[in-house]
Amino acid sequence: MTDIQTWFILAALSAAALLIGAAALHLLPKLGEGGKAASVWLCKAPGLDVMITYFTVLPMFTGIIYGAAYWGSWYGWLVGLLAGVSGQVVGLLIWTVLHELTHLKHVKGPRIVGHINARVGRVRNHAAVWTTALAVPVFWFLRVAEYVVYPPLTWLIRLPKYNHADWVNVSRHKFNGLVGHDLIWCLYCDWMTGIWSLGGEMLRNVESFWCPIRFDSAKKCANCKVDYPDIDGGWAPSDGTMADVVAVLDKHYPGPDNTNPWFGHPARLTVSAKPQPAASTEAADQPSQGQEGE
Repeated sequence: MTDIQTWFILAALSAAALLIGAAALHLLPKLGEGGKAASVWLCKAPGLDVMITYFTVLPMFTGIIYGAAYWGSWYGWLVGLLAGVSGQVVGLLIWTVLHELTHLKHVKGPRIVGHINARVGRVRNHAAVWTTALAVPVFWFLRVAEYVVYPPLTWLIRLPKYNHADWVNVSRHKFNGLVGHDLIWCLYCDWMTGIWSLGGEMLRNVESFWCPIRFDSAKKCANCKVDYPDIDGGWAPSDGTMADVVAVLDKHYPGPDNTNPWFGHPARLTVSAKPQPAASTEAADQPSQGQEGE
């Protein structure tokens, strides 16, 4: 086979694998109680992490590995990566068309994509939304860091533990009328927002524990205090001394046997300084009243 033929086969296999995976996800809730339970597990961490890996970075890694083995050197890596990504794009476009054809009632009604197309133009809207897809590997590696980097800190310095499923879950597939293009991009945002918010929560603990000093820039303090409320809730002044920082640490982290959350963390409101019970994800697990499993 020529290099072009090999590239097309690799891209086609990538697209086929994703379409088969999507078909399995649509079928799963229809396979009785076991299928519904499996579907729920795949909608939140850690099951969601497995599913996202399959649909996002696995085709890229597979393409790179195959390309390196077949063509060798950096050329093979690049060609394999492009084949994997091309297969992802084609698979997504095919799924979008098929999903919209099976939900024509919703396609003909009000839609996010149609409304934004009318406001900014179809080409600019679609170019912009596809540009956001470049961040997918970034969020995937951030998710890996949440598994690998943060957990050791919960026993080394007793930062609070978190139930990842309270953040990393998806539920927008249950929204009535969200189909095709709108559905896939809203699920992307659903997944992305949870990962980013969990990472921010973890960083709050890291920042307040190791570096509780206000920034010299008032503008930066104002911008960051939304995500890092301890900036206005106890950090040492930017023009202070190391004695001020030590005083802050003495005040907010009284001993080695306590959980050490950021200053405003809910755990500080409990008697034992232990994290409160995780927020329920029951709402995200309930059967859809819209298009669950469609």
